[in-house]
Amino acid sequence: MMWGSWGWYWVWMAGFWIVVLVAVAWVVVRLGSSPTDDGSRSRQILDERFARGEITEDEYRRKRDTLVER
Repeated sequence: MMWGSWGWYWVWMAGFWIVVLVAVAWVVVRLGSSPTDDGSRSRQILDERFARGEITEDEYRRKRDTLVER
């Protein structure tokens, strides 16, 4: 009976460390990854600036073309 309880101890201990390692890996991946900007947010800001009159139509078109080239 004694050996059976030791066997479960090792199973639980291994499971615990696996959970800890997976959690640490998940945190590292989440913190290490940067959000990808496909240009939609940049384009939205540009549209808002144009709508508020902060930039002229020529500036808007030039900047929009620059964003598309990226």
